[in-house]
Amino acid sequence: MISLTVNGKKESFEGPTALFALLDARQVERKMVAIGYNGQVVHRDDWGEVLLDEGDVVDIVQMVGGG
Repeated sequence: MISLTVNGKKESFEGPTALFALLDARQVERKMVAIGYNGQVVHRDDWGEVLLDEGDVVDIVQMVGGG
């Protein structure tokens, strides 16, 4: 079991988790988000390479349209 902080809240996972799996589990529309990972912005092309592990901090920022 590992513990991550996602959008400011502690969450537990069975083990290391791919960033894509986290987004899919939350049904996040990938075109409309920016991802912060341990204080750094992760370029969309690199999301498939990120494996989340113990103590990591992830911020999922969803863009909202309107006017």
